[in-house]
Amino acid sequence: MSDNKTSEAQLKAAKKWNDKNKDKQRVYRYRSYARKYVRDIASQDDLLELRKMIDERLS
Repeated sequence: MSDNKTSEAQLKAAKKWNDKNKDKQRVYRYRSYARKYVRDIASQDDLLELRKMIDERLS
């Protein structure tokens, strides 16, 4: 028996979904990176620059 706790059917289904949804995966990944950057890495100057970019994009 395999050491993997995920069934073969589940692995196959996940691969199928991943192959069909490359764009969604990219959006999820970038959103996660952006949130981590804002929460843990960005300086105050970086955050102010991002705020300006977001305000411009929203208007």
